[in-house]
Amino acid sequence: MSEREALPDKVYYSIGEIAKHFGVSTSLIRYWEDEFPHITPRKNGKGDRRYNKADIEKVARIYELIKEKGFTIRGAQAFLSEKPEKQTEPPLATSDTIKIKESLLSIRSYLIDLKDQLEKL
Repeated sequence: MSEREALPDKVYYSIGEIAKHFGVSTSLIRYWEDEFPHITPRKNGKGDRRYNKADIEKVARIYELIKEKGFTIRGAQAFLSEKPEKQTEPPLATSDTIKIKESLLSIRSYLIDLKDQLEKL
């Protein structure tokens, strides 16, 4: 991950603080909330979002997949929805396995997007 300025030590953070921390817009954070239902910040009486550290970790993972690794929304959704598989071999090739899996999910996502575009023609 790229270097980011550390967030102040608090219990809750505003959507503006989160957006600034990741260098994205608040509307992108709200969009990710719609697309990734496991991001569930609390809302106060006015409807303002309040993110805790667990929410920030989820946003960070999505940021990493989409902005740093180049996943599409669908690819990131597919990647995050898969359950970790039990390994029967020693973890010697774990990083290679993860890279291959990420590549295959990225390709799958690209093909799904391509199919959707072709269906629109």
